[in-house]
Amino acid sequence: MMLEVRNLTVTYDARGAANEAVKNVSFAVAENSFCGLIGESGSGKSTVLMTLLGLLPAGAEARGEILYKGRNILGLPEDGLRKLRQREIALVPQGALNSFTPVMTIGRHIKEVLEVHLGIKGEEAERRAAELLGEVELPADIAHRYPHELSGGQKQRAAIALALSCEPGLVLADEPTTALDVITQAAILRLLEKLRREKNLTILLVTHDLPMAASACSELFVMKDGRLIESGAPRDLIRAPKEEHTKALIAAML
Repeated sequence: MMLEVRNLTVTYDARGAANEAVKNVSFAVAENSFCGLIGESGSGKSTVLMTLLGLLPAGAEARGEILYKGRNILGLPEDGLRKLRQREIALVPQGALNSFTPVMTIGRHIKEVLEVHLGIKGEEAERRAAELLGEVELPADIAHRYPHELSGGQKQRAAIALALSCEPGLVLADEPTTALDVITQAAILRLLEKLRREKNLTILLVTHDLPMAASACSELFVMKDGRLIESGAPRDLIRAPKEEHTKALIAAML
C-alpha cells in the first residue's frame, strides 16, 4: 500500500476542552490508485488531510498510525516532515490562488521549488518549468504571467504543475475543482487521471462533491462527524449504500 491510516484520532484543545475532530479513522490507498475522501464541512476530512502532511495547528494531538510506503510518519519531527512534503507527498490546495504569491510569476514559483528542494537552477530550472507546464497542458509562456492573469482553470493547472515539480509519489488534492464551472471541473479531473497513468501517481481526492468523486475515483471513503462511516467502489456505494448519510448524499445527486 502507498498509504495506510490506522485508528487515527485527532483532538483539538478548544478553550481547555478536548474536541475529537477525527475519531478512530482507518483506510488504505493502494499505489497508483485514484481514491476519494468524501464528506460535508465539519466531517473531519480536512483534518485528516492536514494530519497526513503534519500541518496540524498547535495544541492538536494525533494518535494512531499513518504509514507511507510502510513507514509510520505520524509524529515525525519537523525536519523529517519537510523532507517528505513536496518531494514525496505533494498538496494541491483548495483554491488555486492558495498556491501562489501574487507578486511572483508562475515560472518563478516553480523554479523556486525546484531550487529549494532539488537544487536545480538557471536554464535547467527554466527548461523543467516549461516541461511541467506542458505536462498540465499549458503553453510555456504561462511561466511569464502572474497568477491574476490566468483563468480559474489555468491557475488550477499551474497549481498541479507546482505540486508535481519534485515528482512526488502521492498527491493530495484538496477540493481541486472549487469555484470552477462544470466543463472545467471535468477537464481538471481528466488531467489528474492522465497524470496518474503517465507518472504512476497515487491520488487522494478530498471533496464534498460525491458525484464528482464518483466519476473519477476507483474507491471512496465517506466521512461524517469525524468518523469513516462507509467505503467501497463508487458503483457499489451508489447501488447499495449501507448508511443513511450515504443514502442522503446519493439522493442529493439524483
